[in-house]
Amino acid sequence: MTFRPDSRINTTMPITRILSVLLTAGTLCATAPILAAANRPNILLFTADDLHAESLGVYGGKPVDLTPNLDAFAAESLLFSHAHVNVAICAPCRAVIATGRYSHRSGAMGFMPAREDVPDIVTTLKAGGYHTGILGKYGHSPPKKSMKWDYHFDQKDLGNGRNPGLYRQRSEVFFKQSKDAGKPFYFMVNSHDPHRPYCNPEKLTKGAAMPSRTYKPGEVDVPGFLPDLPGVRAELATYLNSTRRLDDTFGATMEALKAAGVADNTLVLFITDNGIAVPFAKCNTWFHSSHSPLLVRWPGVVKPGTRDDTHFVSVVDFFPTFLEATGVKGPAGLDGRSFLSLLKGGSQKGRAHVFTQIDSKAGGEYVPMRAVQNATYGYIYNPFSDGKYWYRNNNEGKTMAAMNLAAKNDPAIAARIDLFRHRVPEEFYDLEKDPDCLDNLINDPKHAGALKALQARLVTQMKKTQDPILPAFQNRNNRAKVDEILVKTYGPRKVKKPKKSKDKKRKNAKKAK
Repeated sequence: MTFRPDSRINTTMPITRILSVLLTAGTLCATAPILAAANRPNILLFTADDLHAESLGVYGGKPVDLTPNLDAFAAESLLFSHAHVNVAICAPCRAVIATGRYSHRSGAMGFMPAREDVPDIVTTLKAGGYHTGILGKYGHSPPKKSMKWDYHFDQKDLGNGRNPGLYRQRSEVFFKQSKDAGKPFYFMVNSHDPHRPYCNPEKLTKGAAMPSRTYKPGEVDVPGFLPDLPGVRAELATYLNSTRRLDDTFGATMEALKAAGVADNTLVLFITDNGIAVPFAKCNTWFHSSHSPLLVRWPGVVKPGTRDDTHFVSVVDFFPTFLEATGVKGPAGLDGRSFLSLLKGGSQKGRAHVFTQIDSKAGGEYVPMRAVQNATYGYIYNPFSDGKYWYRNNNEGKTMAAMNLAAKNDPAIAARIDLFRHRVPEEFYDLEKDPDCLDNLINDPKHAGALKALQARLVTQMKKTQDPILPAFQNRNNRAKVDEILVKTYGPRKVKKPKKSKDKKRKNAKKAK
Protein backbone atom coordinates (compact mmCIF):
# COMPACT_ATOMS: atom_id res chain seq x y z
CA MET A 1 0.00 0.00 0.00
CA THR A 2 1.33 3.45 -0.94
CA PHE A 3 1.10 6.06 1.79
CA ARG A 4 -0.48 9.28 0.53
CA PRO A 5 -0.45 12.21 2.94
CA ASP A 6 -3.81 13.78 3.65
CA SER A 7 -4.07 17.16 1.98
CA ARG A 8 -5.25 18.58 5.31
CA ILE A 9 -1.93 17.73 7.01
CA ASN A 10 0.75 20.41 7.06
CA THR A 11 3.64 18.46 5.51
CA THR A 12 5.99 21.32 6.20
CA MET A 13 5.67 20.83 9.99
CA PRO A 14 9.08 20.23 11.58
CA ILE A 15 9.78 16.57 12.36
CA THR A 16 10.30 17.32 16.08
CA ARG A 17 6.84 18.88 16.26
CA ILE A 18 5.29 15.88 14.50
CA LEU A 19 6.96 13.47 16.94
CA SER A 20 5.79 15.58 19.87
CA VAL A 21 2.17 15.48 18.68
CA LEU A 22 2.31 11.71 18.06
CA LEU A 23 3.82 11.01 21.48
CA THR A 24 1.21 13.16 23.22
CA ALA A 25 -1.62 11.42 21.38
CA GLY A 26 -0.16 8.02 22.23
CA THR A 27 0.11 8.92 25.88
CA LEU A 28 -3.49 10.08 25.98
CA CYS A 29 -4.70 6.89 24.30
CA ALA A 30 -2.71 4.74 26.71
CA THR A 31 -3.95 6.51 29.83
CA ALA A 32 -7.58 6.87 28.76
CA PRO A 33 -8.60 3.40 30.02
CA ILE A 34 -6.75 3.98 33.31
CA LEU A 35 -8.49 7.28 33.82
CA ALA A 36 -11.80 5.65 33.01
CA ALA A 37 -11.08 2.87 35.52
CA ALA A 38 -10.18 5.42 38.18
CA ASN A 39 -13.53 7.13 37.70
CA ARG A 40 -15.55 3.93 37.81
CA PRO A 41 -17.01 3.25 41.25
CA ASN A 42 -15.92 0.46 43.51
CA ILE A 43 -18.71 -1.64 45.01
CA LEU A 44 -18.70 -3.04 48.54
CA LEU A 45 -21.66 -5.23 49.44
CA PHE A 46 -21.74 -6.07 53.15
CA THR A 47 -24.16 -8.76 54.31
CA ALA A 48 -25.26 -9.79 57.78
CA ASP A 49 -26.21 -13.42 58.40
CA ASP A 50 -29.71 -13.99 59.85
CA LEU A 51 -30.31 -10.43 61.08
CA HIS A 52 -33.71 -9.16 62.20
CA ALA A 53 -34.10 -5.89 60.28
CA GLU A 54 -35.69 -4.16 63.24
CA SER A 55 -32.59 -4.83 65.36
CA LEU A 56 -30.90 -1.78 63.85
CA GLY A 57 -31.42 1.43 65.77
CA VAL A 58 -32.32 3.30 62.57
CA TYR A 59 -35.09 0.76 61.96
CA GLY A 60 -36.52 1.30 65.44
CA GLY A 61 -34.54 -1.42 67.18
CA LYS A 62 -33.99 -1.77 70.91
CA PRO A 63 -31.82 -1.41 72.87
CA VAL A 64 -31.11 1.83 71.05
CA ASP A 65 -27.31 1.52 71.23
CA LEU A 66 -27.11 -1.98 69.75
CA THR A 67 -25.70 -0.97 66.33
CA PRO A 68 -23.75 2.31 66.72
CA ASN A 69 -21.58 1.84 63.61
CA LEU A 70 -24.50 1.00 61.36
CA ASP A 71 -26.57 3.84 62.78
CA ALA A 72 -23.72 6.28 62.07
CA PHE A 73 -23.39 4.83 58.57
CA ALA A 74 -27.12 5.37 58.02
CA ALA A 75 -26.62 9.10 58.64
CA GLU A 76 -24.38 9.11 55.55
CA SER A 77 -26.71 6.90 53.49
CA LEU A 78 -30.06 6.37 51.85
CA LEU A 79 -32.28 4.07 53.94
CA PHE A 80 -34.90 1.91 52.21
CA SER A 81 -37.96 1.01 54.27
CA HIS A 82 -39.32 -1.52 51.75
CA ALA A 83 -36.26 -3.68 51.05
CA HIS A 84 -36.49 -7.47 50.92
CA VAL A 85 -34.57 -10.58 50.03
CA ASN A 86 -36.37 -12.80 47.52
CA VAL A 87 -35.50 -16.05 49.31
CA ALA A 88 -35.15 -16.03 53.09
CA ILE A 89 -32.43 -18.71 53.22
CA CYS A 90 -28.71 -18.06 52.99
CA ALA A 91 -27.43 -19.93 49.90
CA PRO A 92 -30.46 -19.45 47.62
CA CYS A 93 -30.64 -15.77 48.59
CA ARG A 94 -27.00 -15.29 47.65
CA ALA A 95 -27.64 -17.12 44.37
CA VAL A 96 -30.30 -14.53 43.54
CA ILE A 97 -27.78 -11.76 44.23
CA ALA A 98 -25.15 -13.45 42.05
CA THR A 99 -27.42 -14.25 39.09
CA GLY A 100 -30.05 -11.50 39.13
CA ARG A 101 -32.65 -14.23 38.65
CA TYR A 102 -35.35 -15.82 40.77
CA SER A 103 -34.48 -19.31 42.04
CA HIS A 104 -36.53 -21.25 39.49
CA ARG A 105 -34.97 -19.20 36.68
CA SER A 106 -31.38 -20.06 37.68
CA GLY A 107 -31.85 -23.59 38.98
CA ALA A 108 -30.61 -22.71 42.49
CA MET A 109 -33.85 -23.76 44.18
CA GLY A 110 -32.35 -24.32 47.61
CA PHE A 111 -28.90 -25.61 48.58
CA MET A 112 -28.14 -26.60 45.00
CA PRO A 113 -26.13 -24.98 42.22
CA ALA A 114 -27.38 -22.74 39.48
CA ARG A 115 -27.06 -23.98 35.91
CA GLU A 116 -23.64 -23.34 34.40
CA ASP A 117 -25.18 -21.44 31.48
CA VAL A 118 -26.60 -18.80 33.82
CA PRO A 119 -24.48 -15.59 33.84
CA ASP A 120 -23.20 -14.29 37.19
CA ILE A 121 -22.15 -10.93 38.59
CA VAL A 122 -18.54 -11.85 39.44
CA THR A 123 -17.62 -13.23 36.02
CA THR A 124 -19.36 -10.27 34.37
CA LEU A 125 -17.56 -7.62 36.43
CA LYS A 126 -14.19 -9.37 36.04
CA ALA A 127 -14.68 -9.25 32.26
CA GLY A 128 -15.42 -5.55 32.68
CA GLY A 129 -12.07 -4.91 34.36
CA TYR A 130 -13.00 -5.29 38.04
CA HIS A 131 -10.95 -6.93 40.79
CA THR A 132 -13.27 -9.19 42.80
CA GLY A 133 -13.08 -10.42 46.37
CA ILE A 134 -15.15 -12.06 49.08
CA LEU A 135 -14.81 -12.52 52.84
CA GLY A 136 -16.96 -15.09 54.62
CA LYS A 137 -19.82 -17.29 53.37
CA TYR A 138 -17.57 -18.30 50.49
CA GLY A 139 -19.09 -21.77 50.33
CA HIS A 140 -22.61 -20.34 50.09
CA SER A 141 -22.04 -17.39 47.79
CA PRO A 142 -20.85 -18.80 44.44
CA PRO A 143 -23.96 -20.40 42.86
CA LYS A 144 -21.86 -22.38 40.36
CA LYS A 145 -18.32 -23.78 40.13
CA SER A 146 -17.28 -21.56 37.22
CA MET A 147 -17.76 -18.35 39.26
CA LYS A 148 -14.24 -17.57 40.51
CA TRP A 149 -13.28 -14.71 42.84
CA ASP A 150 -9.82 -13.13 42.58
CA TYR A 151 -9.48 -13.02 46.38
CA HIS A 152 -11.34 -15.07 48.96
CA PHE A 153 -11.22 -16.11 52.60
CA ASP A 154 -13.88 -18.11 54.38
CA GLN A 155 -15.13 -18.62 57.91
CA LYS A 156 -12.13 -20.46 59.36
CA ASP A 157 -9.77 -17.71 58.15
CA LEU A 158 -11.85 -15.00 59.82
CA GLY A 159 -12.06 -16.19 63.42
CA ASN A 160 -15.02 -18.43 62.64
CA GLY A 161 -16.43 -15.50 60.68
CA ARG A 162 -16.78 -13.62 63.94
CA ASN A 163 -13.58 -11.60 64.41
CA PRO A 164 -13.75 -7.91 63.41
CA GLY A 165 -9.95 -7.52 63.55
CA LEU A 166 -9.40 -10.27 60.99
CA TYR A 167 -12.05 -8.80 58.69
CA ARG A 168 -10.20 -5.51 58.79
CA GLN A 169 -6.83 -7.14 58.04
CA ARG A 170 -8.19 -9.17 55.12
CA SER A 171 -9.98 -6.08 53.77
CA GLU A 172 -6.79 -4.01 53.89
CA VAL A 173 -4.95 -6.61 51.81
CA PHE A 174 -7.74 -6.70 49.22
CA PHE A 175 -7.87 -2.91 48.87
CA LYS A 176 -4.10 -2.84 48.33
CA GLN A 177 -4.33 -5.59 45.71
CA SER A 178 -6.96 -3.62 43.83
CA LYS A 179 -4.89 -0.43 43.99
CA ASP A 180 -1.74 -2.21 42.81
CA ALA A 181 -3.67 -3.75 39.91
CA GLY A 182 -5.06 -0.35 38.91
CA LYS A 183 -8.57 -1.79 38.91
CA PRO A 184 -11.86 -0.83 40.55
CA PHE A 185 -13.22 -3.55 42.82
CA TYR A 186 -16.31 -5.55 43.67
CA PHE A 187 -15.97 -6.72 47.28
CA MET A 188 -18.56 -8.85 49.05
CA VAL A 189 -18.00 -8.87 52.81
CA ASN A 190 -20.13 -11.40 54.68
CA SER A 191 -20.26 -11.51 58.44
CA HIS A 192 -21.17 -14.86 59.98
CA ASP A 193 -22.93 -12.95 62.76
CA PRO A 194 -25.59 -13.07 64.04
CA HIS A 195 -26.01 -16.64 62.69
CA ARG A 196 -26.34 -19.41 65.26
CA PRO A 197 -24.62 -20.37 67.52
CA TYR A 198 -25.28 -17.07 69.22
CA CYS A 199 -22.56 -15.43 71.27
CA ASN A 200 -22.26 -16.76 74.82
CA PRO A 201 -19.60 -14.57 76.49
CA GLU A 202 -18.72 -17.41 78.84
CA LYS A 203 -18.06 -19.83 75.99
CA LEU A 204 -16.84 -18.09 72.83
CA THR A 205 -16.45 -20.22 69.72
CA LYS A 206 -12.82 -20.79 68.70
CA GLY A 207 -11.31 -17.72 67.04
CA ALA A 208 -14.30 -15.48 67.70
CA ALA A 209 -13.86 -12.09 69.33
CA MET A 210 -15.79 -10.74 72.28
CA PRO A 211 -18.34 -8.14 71.15
CA SER A 212 -17.74 -4.57 72.31
CA ARG A 213 -20.79 -4.92 74.56
CA THR A 214 -22.93 -7.79 75.83
CA TYR A 215 -26.60 -7.88 76.81
CA LYS A 216 -28.91 -9.40 79.38
CA PRO A 217 -32.41 -10.91 78.97
CA GLY A 218 -34.00 -7.84 80.56
CA GLU A 219 -32.69 -5.66 77.70
CA VAL A 220 -34.37 -7.76 75.01
CA ASP A 221 -37.25 -6.36 72.97
CA VAL A 222 -39.04 -9.59 71.99
CA PRO A 223 -40.38 -9.44 68.39
CA GLY A 224 -44.17 -9.46 68.19
CA PHE A 225 -44.27 -12.76 66.29
CA LEU A 226 -42.77 -14.58 69.30
CA PRO A 227 -44.22 -15.04 72.80
CA ASP A 228 -42.47 -13.14 75.57
CA LEU A 229 -41.11 -16.05 77.62
CA PRO A 230 -38.03 -16.25 79.88
CA GLY A 231 -36.45 -18.89 77.64
CA VAL A 232 -37.04 -16.75 74.56
CA ARG A 233 -35.49 -13.71 76.24
CA ALA A 234 -32.47 -15.72 77.36
CA GLU A 235 -31.73 -16.88 73.82
CA LEU A 236 -32.40 -13.48 72.24
CA ALA A 237 -29.94 -11.86 74.66
CA THR A 238 -27.19 -13.98 73.09
CA TYR A 239 -28.52 -12.99 69.66
CA LEU A 240 -28.02 -9.35 70.68
CA ASN A 241 -24.40 -10.14 71.59
CA SER A 242 -23.87 -11.55 68.10
CA THR A 243 -25.59 -8.56 66.52
CA ARG A 244 -23.30 -6.17 68.40
CA ARG A 245 -20.29 -8.10 67.09
CA LEU A 246 -21.74 -7.84 63.57
CA ASP A 247 -21.79 -4.09 64.06
CA ASP A 248 -18.17 -4.21 65.28
CA THR A 249 -17.21 -6.10 62.10
CA PHE A 250 -19.00 -3.61 59.89
CA GLY A 251 -17.23 -0.75 61.64
CA ALA A 252 -13.83 -2.43 61.21
CA THR A 253 -14.47 -2.94 57.49
CA MET A 254 -15.48 0.69 57.01
CA GLU A 255 -12.31 1.80 58.84
CA ALA A 256 -10.22 -0.27 56.42
CA LEU A 257 -12.05 1.26 53.46
CA LYS A 258 -11.40 4.78 54.76
CA ALA A 259 -7.74 4.04 55.50
CA ALA A 260 -7.29 2.79 51.94
CA GLY A 261 -8.36 6.20 50.68
CA VAL A 262 -11.11 4.88 48.40
CA ALA A 263 -14.26 5.47 50.45
CA ASP A 264 -15.27 8.51 48.39
CA ASN A 265 -15.44 6.43 45.20
CA THR A 266 -17.10 3.35 46.68
CA LEU A 267 -20.76 2.41 46.52
CA VAL A 268 -21.43 0.62 49.83
CA LEU A 269 -24.58 -1.39 50.53
CA PHE A 270 -25.61 -3.12 53.77
CA ILE A 271 -28.24 -5.89 53.87
CA THR A 272 -29.07 -9.14 55.63
CA ASP A 273 -29.44 -12.43 53.75
CA ASN A 274 -32.69 -13.27 55.59
CA GLY A 275 -34.50 -12.64 58.84
CA ILE A 276 -33.56 -13.83 62.31
CA ALA A 277 -33.08 -17.59 62.81
CA VAL A 278 -36.09 -18.25 65.04
CA PRO A 279 -39.57 -19.62 64.34
CA PHE A 280 -41.77 -17.45 62.08
CA ALA A 281 -38.85 -15.66 60.42
CA LYS A 282 -35.96 -17.26 58.48
CA CYS A 283 -36.77 -20.00 55.95
CA ASN A 284 -40.32 -18.74 55.40
CA THR A 285 -42.22 -16.02 53.53
CA TRP A 286 -43.80 -13.99 56.30
CA PHE A 287 -42.97 -10.28 56.46
CA HIS A 288 -40.14 -10.68 58.96
CA SER A 289 -38.72 -13.59 56.95
CA SER A 290 -37.68 -11.44 54.00
CA HIS A 291 -37.67 -7.85 55.27
CA SER A 292 -34.10 -6.55 55.15
CA PRO A 293 -32.37 -3.35 56.11
CA LEU A 294 -30.89 -1.65 53.06
CA LEU A 295 -28.48 1.21 53.65
CA VAL A 296 -26.69 2.68 50.64
CA ARG A 297 -23.80 5.17 50.77
CA TRP A 298 -22.23 6.63 47.65
CA PRO A 299 -20.54 10.00 48.21
CA GLY A 300 -21.46 12.56 45.59
CA VAL A 301 -24.36 10.47 44.29
CA VAL A 302 -26.54 9.46 47.24
CA LYS A 303 -27.81 12.26 49.44
CA PRO A 304 -26.75 11.50 53.03
CA GLY A 305 -29.34 10.94 55.75
CA THR A 306 -32.27 10.33 53.40
CA ARG A 307 -34.85 7.55 53.27
CA ASP A 308 -37.14 5.95 50.71
CA ASP A 309 -40.49 4.96 52.20
CA THR A 310 -42.18 4.41 48.84
CA HIS A 311 -40.35 2.01 46.54
CA PHE A 312 -39.98 -1.75 46.97
CA VAL A 313 -36.53 -3.05 46.08
CA SER A 314 -35.08 -6.53 46.49
CA VAL A 315 -31.79 -8.32 46.00
CA VAL A 316 -32.76 -9.57 42.53
CA ASP A 317 -32.28 -5.92 41.51
CA PHE A 318 -28.64 -5.72 42.62
CA PHE A 319 -27.01 -7.23 39.51
CA PRO A 320 -28.62 -4.78 37.03
CA THR A 321 -28.03 -1.88 39.43
CA PHE A 322 -24.33 -2.69 39.68
CA LEU A 323 -24.08 -2.94 35.90
CA GLU A 324 -25.63 0.48 35.37
CA ALA A 325 -23.52 2.03 38.13
CA THR A 326 -20.25 0.67 36.71
CA GLY A 327 -21.04 0.94 33.01
CA VAL A 328 -20.10 -2.71 32.52
CA LYS A 329 -21.98 -4.44 29.72
CA GLY A 330 -24.04 -7.26 31.15
CA PRO A 331 -26.08 -10.25 30.03
CA ALA A 332 -29.67 -10.34 28.91
CA GLY A 333 -32.28 -12.31 30.84
CA LEU A 334 -32.00 -10.71 34.27
CA ASP A 335 -35.20 -10.73 36.32
CA GLY A 336 -34.38 -7.66 38.40
CA ARG A 337 -34.06 -4.09 37.22
CA SER A 338 -31.73 -1.28 38.17
CA PHE A 339 -32.74 1.11 40.95
CA LEU A 340 -29.87 3.50 40.23
CA SER A 341 -32.31 6.34 39.64
CA LEU A 342 -33.61 5.88 43.20
CA LEU A 343 -30.08 6.27 44.53
CA LYS A 344 -29.91 9.58 42.70
CA GLY A 345 -33.11 10.80 44.35
CA GLY A 346 -35.48 9.94 41.53
CA SER A 347 -38.54 7.70 41.39
CA GLN A 348 -39.57 4.60 39.46
CA LYS A 349 -42.88 3.12 38.45
CA GLY A 350 -43.62 -0.53 39.05
CA ARG A 351 -42.09 -0.73 42.51
CA ALA A 352 -45.19 -1.25 44.62
CA HIS A 353 -44.69 -4.98 45.23
CA VAL A 354 -42.08 -7.59 46.10
CA PHE A 355 -42.14 -11.30 45.31
CA THR A 356 -40.58 -13.86 47.65
CA GLN A 357 -40.37 -17.64 47.64
CA ILE A 358 -39.02 -20.79 49.22
CA ASP A 359 -38.42 -24.02 47.32
CA SER A 360 -36.30 -26.35 49.43
CA LYS A 361 -34.47 -25.94 52.70
CA ALA A 362 -31.28 -27.27 54.26
CA GLY A 363 -31.34 -31.05 53.98
CA GLY A 364 -33.07 -30.89 50.61
CA GLU A 365 -36.72 -31.25 51.67
CA TYR A 366 -39.04 -29.23 49.46
CA VAL A 367 -41.44 -26.85 51.19
CA PRO A 368 -42.53 -24.54 48.35
CA MET A 369 -43.99 -21.17 49.25
CA ARG A 370 -44.84 -18.19 47.04
CA ALA A 371 -45.63 -14.73 48.36
CA VAL A 372 -46.37 -11.21 47.20
CA GLN A 373 -46.43 -8.10 49.37
CA ASN A 374 -47.25 -4.46 48.92
CA ALA A 375 -47.22 -1.66 51.47
CA THR A 376 -50.57 -2.76 52.90
CA TYR A 377 -51.09 -6.50 52.44
CA GLY A 378 -49.23 -9.77 52.11
CA TYR A 379 -50.44 -12.98 50.45
CA ILE A 380 -48.77 -16.40 50.84
CA TYR A 381 -49.44 -19.66 49.00
CA ASN A 382 -48.12 -22.82 50.69
CA PRO A 383 -48.63 -25.74 48.28
CA PHE A 384 -46.74 -28.10 50.62
CA SER A 385 -49.39 -27.66 53.35
CA ASP A 386 -51.63 -30.73 53.19
CA GLY A 387 -52.55 -31.05 56.87
CA LYS A 388 -50.10 -33.93 57.32
CA TYR A 389 -46.62 -32.65 56.49
CA TRP A 390 -44.78 -31.59 59.67
CA TYR A 391 -42.60 -28.58 58.92
CA ARG A 392 -39.38 -27.95 60.78
CA ASN A 393 -36.09 -26.19 60.13
CA ASN A 394 -32.71 -25.83 61.81
CA ASN A 395 -33.41 -22.35 63.19
CA GLU A 396 -35.70 -23.21 66.10
CA GLY A 397 -33.25 -23.47 69.00
CA LYS A 398 -34.06 -22.69 72.60
CA THR A 399 -36.83 -20.35 71.47
CA MET A 400 -38.96 -23.22 70.16
CA ALA A 401 -38.02 -25.30 73.21
CA ALA A 402 -39.42 -22.54 75.44
CA MET A 403 -42.56 -22.35 73.31
CA ASN A 404 -43.09 -26.11 73.47
CA LEU A 405 -42.83 -26.03 77.24
CA ALA A 406 -45.25 -23.10 77.55
CA ALA A 407 -47.71 -24.68 75.08
CA LYS A 408 -48.57 -27.38 77.60
CA ASN A 409 -50.56 -24.80 79.58
CA ASP A 410 -51.15 -22.08 76.97
CA PRO A 411 -53.57 -22.89 74.11
CA ALA A 412 -52.61 -19.74 72.18
CA ILE A 413 -48.94 -20.74 72.03
CA ALA A 414 -49.96 -24.31 71.18
CA ALA A 415 -51.98 -22.94 68.26
CA ARG A 416 -49.01 -20.90 67.03
CA ILE A 417 -46.80 -23.97 67.07
CA ASP A 418 -49.42 -25.97 65.18
CA LEU A 419 -49.56 -23.25 62.50
CA PHE A 420 -45.79 -23.29 62.23
CA ARG A 421 -45.69 -27.08 61.89
CA HIS A 422 -48.57 -27.58 59.45
CA ARG A 423 -49.44 -24.16 57.94
CA VAL A 424 -52.54 -23.62 55.88
CA PRO A 425 -52.52 -23.51 52.07
CA GLU A 426 -53.20 -19.77 51.91
CA GLU A 427 -52.49 -16.81 54.19
CA PHE A 428 -53.42 -13.15 53.89
CA TYR A 429 -52.33 -10.40 56.28
CA ASP A 430 -52.90 -6.69 56.79
CA LEU A 431 -49.24 -5.71 57.09
CA GLU A 432 -50.00 -2.14 58.12
CA LYS A 433 -51.86 -3.33 61.22
CA ASP A 434 -50.30 -6.76 61.62
CA PRO A 435 -46.68 -6.95 60.36
CA ASP A 436 -46.11 -9.89 62.71
CA CYS A 437 -48.64 -11.90 60.67
CA LEU A 438 -50.71 -13.10 63.61
CA ASP A 439 -54.23 -12.73 62.16
CA ASN A 440 -54.86 -14.65 58.93
CA LEU A 441 -57.58 -12.82 56.99
CA ILE A 442 -57.82 -15.29 54.12
CA ASN A 443 -61.53 -15.94 54.75
CA ASP A 444 -62.49 -12.39 55.77
CA PRO A 445 -64.98 -11.02 53.18
CA LYS A 446 -63.97 -7.44 54.03
CA HIS A 447 -60.61 -8.02 52.35
CA ALA A 448 -61.80 -10.13 49.40
CA GLY A 449 -61.00 -7.43 46.84
CA ALA A 450 -57.48 -6.84 48.09
CA LEU A 451 -56.89 -10.61 48.28
CA LYS A 452 -58.03 -11.14 44.70
CA ALA A 453 -55.81 -8.30 43.49
CA LEU A 454 -52.67 -9.76 45.10
CA GLN A 455 -53.47 -13.25 43.83
CA ALA A 456 -53.76 -11.83 40.31
CA ARG A 457 -50.47 -10.01 40.77
CA LEU A 458 -48.81 -13.27 41.84
CA VAL A 459 -50.20 -15.13 38.83
CA THR A 460 -48.83 -12.45 36.49
CA GLN A 461 -45.40 -12.80 38.09
CA MET A 462 -45.48 -16.60 37.92
CA LYS A 463 -46.38 -16.52 34.24
CA LYS A 464 -43.70 -13.94 33.49
CA THR A 465 -40.96 -15.99 35.18
CA GLN A 466 -42.29 -19.40 34.07
CA ASP A 467 -42.67 -20.54 37.66
CA PRO A 468 -43.26 -24.33 37.76
CA ILE A 469 -45.54 -23.82 40.78
CA LEU A 470 -48.11 -21.87 38.73
CA PRO A 471 -50.14 -25.00 37.84
CA ALA A 472 -50.27 -25.88 41.54
CA PHE A 473 -51.66 -22.46 42.35
CA GLN A 474 -54.22 -22.72 39.56
CA ASN A 475 -55.32 -26.11 40.95
CA ARG A 476 -54.92 -25.22 44.61
CA ASN A 477 -58.34 -26.62 45.53
CA ASN A 478 -57.41 -30.03 44.11
CA ARG A 479 -55.00 -31.63 46.57
CA ALA A 480 -54.24 -34.66 44.40
CA LYS A 481 -53.34 -32.43 41.45
CA VAL A 482 -51.14 -30.20 43.62
CA ASP A 483 -49.26 -33.24 44.94
CA GLU A 484 -48.74 -34.47 41.39
CA ILE A 485 -47.27 -31.11 40.36
CA LEU A 486 -44.95 -30.99 43.38
CA VAL A 487 -43.57 -34.44 42.62
CA LYS A 488 -43.07 -33.45 38.98
CA THR A 489 -41.23 -30.28 40.06
CA TYR A 490 -39.13 -31.51 42.99
CA GLY A 491 -39.23 -35.30 42.80
CA PRO A 492 -40.74 -37.76 45.32
CA ARG A 493 -40.56 -36.68 48.92
CA LYS A 494 -37.97 -38.59 50.90
CA VAL A 495 -39.55 -40.86 53.48
CA LYS A 496 -37.60 -40.88 56.73
CA LYS A 497 -37.59 -44.06 58.75
CA PRO A 498 -38.67 -43.34 62.33
CA LYS A 499 -36.02 -43.96 64.93
CA LYS A 500 -36.74 -46.74 67.38
CA SER A 501 -37.42 -45.51 70.88
CA LYS A 502 -35.41 -46.79 73.82
CA ASP A 503 -38.51 -48.66 75.07
CA LYS A 504 -38.86 -50.55 71.75
CA LYS A 505 -35.16 -51.37 71.75
CA ARG A 506 -35.50 -52.87 75.23
CA LYS A 507 -38.52 -54.97 74.16
CA ASN A 508 -36.73 -56.23 71.08
CA ALA A 509 -33.69 -57.11 73.17
CA LYS A 510 -35.87 -59.16 75.57
CA LYS A 511 -37.50 -61.03 72.67
CA ALA A 512 -34.07 -61.86 71.27
CA LYS A 513 -33.14 -63.47 74.56
